[in-house]
Amino acid sequence: MSFEDLKNQTFPSITKNDWKLKAEESLKGKTVDSLQTTTYEAITLQALYTRLDEQKISDYPGGSDFRRGIYPLGYQTSNWKVAQRISSKSFAELKGKLQEAIEKGQTAISFEVSKQLFNGKETLREILGELTEIYPFAINTKGMQSALIAELTEMAVQQGNGDKITGYVANDPISMFAEEGQMSNEVLAVWSEDIKLANNKLPNLQTVLINTAVYHQGGANAVQELGIAAATGVYYIQRLLEDGMRLDEALSKMVFQFSIGGNFFMELAKLRAARILWNKITGVYGAEPSSRGMHIAAETSNYTKAVYDPHVNILRAGNEAFAAVLGGVQYLHVTPFDDITGSTQLSERIARNTQNILMEEAYLQKVADPAGGSWYIESLTGELAEKGWGYFQQLEANGGILEVLKSSKLQYDIKAISNKRQHDIFTRKQSVIGTNVYANLDEQVPGSKENSLNNYFSNDHMTINFEAIKQTRVAEPFESLRKISKDIENKSGSEPFVSMLCLGELRNYKPRLDFMKGFLAAGGLKAAESGSITTYEAAKQFVINQNTKYLCLCGSNDQYEQYGHEIVTALTKEFPDRVIYLAGLPEKEQQIQWLKEGIKQFVHVKSNCYETLSIILTEMEVLAGEASKA
Repeated sequence: MSFEDLKNQTFPSITKNDWKLKAEESLKGKTVDSLQTTTYEAITLQALYTRLDEQKISDYPGGSDFRRGIYPLGYQTSNWKVAQRISSKSFAELKGKLQEAIEKGQTAISFEVSKQLFNGKETLREILGELTEIYPFAINTKGMQSALIAELTEMAVQQGNGDKITGYVANDPISMFAEEGQMSNEVLAVWSEDIKLANNKLPNLQTVLINTAVYHQGGANAVQELGIAAATGVYYIQRLLEDGMRLDEALSKMVFQFSIGGNFFMELAKLRAARILWNKITGVYGAEPSSRGMHIAAETSNYTKAVYDPHVNILRAGNEAFAAVLGGVQYLHVTPFDDITGSTQLSERIARNTQNILMEEAYLQKVADPAGGSWYIESLTGELAEKGWGYFQQLEANGGILEVLKSSKLQYDIKAISNKRQHDIFTRKQSVIGTNVYANLDEQVPGSKENSLNNYFSNDHMTINFEAIKQTRVAEPFESLRKISKDIENKSGSEPFVSMLCLGELRNYKPRLDFMKGFLAAGGLKAAESGSITTYEAAKQFVINQNTKYLCLCGSNDQYEQYGHEIVTALTKEFPDRVIYLAGLPEKEQQIQWLKEGIKQFVHVKSNCYETLSIILTEMEVLAGEASKA
């Protein structure tokens, strides 16, 4: 073959159907459709995305529907702000921690707000000084917006620099209503006055927050978060317009806060879809294109984090931060890996450096919308935007965001998704590393820190009560089991365990023994191994020596047939108080026989791990309590 012939060679054209036929050859009888997955958003993810899935998008960010971002050159001209929330008990402590953070990469003034912080003699002016003219704010004020706005207004008057204070010092009272289960018109009236005051004295400061983190933390899916964000935003636009603010002014005051979960592509697409929806809504109001861009403050999700094996949280937060940056956020907070139990200087530094790595080593600030044009991401973005718009219309048809909270329709919708997530965690269809799989039984953890809304409604008696959206984490149910296990150990003086009756040789029982060890470890239970058992006498002696009523047969199907039936029948007769499980799931006909012989339950890959362990631990806890009183 000549060099000229080689240059003119091309690959044969391959269609999606060609790929499908080839793929199904390797699937051994299954179809390509078996590779599809359905998300909690009821979106079916295809096995392959092609040019046929291409979406019509802008050639560059900052145009069209803003899905690709709000700035044409992305982060090259307007980098995202490293907005790590600093925890402190006084303004004096805040000053030192903020200064250190800024020296090490922080690019926004961001801190946790509490009443305790305002109890000292120091003022924001003394603490922040000229920092307010250099760095933007990034603060969710929660119930302290009036105090912060008053401090900043006074500082601006004294220094004559109100127009130089930027960023956001904002509050979303509706999200706080949802979290607390109480609603107050008085709170909304005070909020409106704060917005007016800040608009006059601090014209470049954003003060209106639309915070979907509360709903995310309750288990909402991406579609629900988008619909809620849109409905809340519309409510605030209407209220500000009624208060006499111009549309462009009202929009300039708004910033949206999203929690970023562990589903990388879904969360990335969620942020892109949010901008599409907001562009559509503001367009309906008649806003100029320059006013339609959505400003986003993101935080890595607390919902996905776990108390046990906390260093895994570093990986979770890194994945979430990466999705947030690719999604085009303006502010980002990365949760320290031990934030649930109380962050440390080390964990706070790692969290901050996660952003520094994305910026300085991954060079994400140098590429404008790297996800743009991806067939998969753009298709997912389009589906999310469509479904999010549909859910927004549902909320509006039911009276808007306040009415769906008061009627508990919103809570019902979120709870339905939360229950699905919980079931998948309980059955280990979804893994939480270090919690429901690969749990470390030797790990010791401190207690969780307290979290409160600072008695937001304590002085307000004109409230409407309704069902609150419970703030939770996916790992919490299993963490509660680990706590029960530790309580049993403290009462009884020994670690709770289940005895493993291992049938046959090591190669016969080891696969199911390893499975049971992992299964039990999720609840803090150990597995006590018998060693090889082939006779009832050996099994009997092992049971006598074990200080537990819970037993489990482990072995291959052949060993179960060869030794298992005889051993279970005899054990049930001689030790009727013992509870016997069997590792694995026999055929239906065999299940009936095993149950008659004395097996209580079959433990297998589709078992509800949480439910099974909860029953065992609850009974153990009662027995340990009775023994401690004896």
